[in-house]
Amino acid sequence: MKNSSLKQKVVLRIKRSKKEVLLRSDFADLGGYDQVGRALKQLINAGQLVRIGKGLYTRARPSMVTGQPTIDVAGGFKAASRAALTRLGYQWAPSDLEGQYNDGNTMQISANAEVVVQGRLNRKIGFGNQSLRYQSK
Repeated sequence: MKNSSLKQKVVLRIKRSKKEVLLRSDFADLGGYDQVGRALKQLINAGQLVRIGKGLYTRARPSMVTGQPTIDVAGGFKAASRAALTRLGYQWAPSDLEGQYNDGNTMQISANAEVVVQGRLNRKIGFGNQSLRYQSK
């Protein structure tokens, strides 16, 4: 592995990782900031990774409908965005609407990924036309 390119080292680290969401800092020991950024960009262009926020990446797979890269996490964007919040160290809880649905008080399912975040959050997490909506507690 000594003569491997940085891109190959990043790919190997991604394959070995059990995490659903990868942070840019997970690859900081492999090379410089700009070098790692270029390697991640190449993987995004190759359809192996998807960027869901600044410094937030997840594995990608081709969409069955369009063939374009999409999030390869069970639960899709909703699960990936929640995993990202957890990786970033934020305390979060399901939104009030989701809580009402889970309690059986309503039959309406929220179409958007929504969470209640404890503390201050000023970060955008999104993919395509989906974005994480959050309320501060």
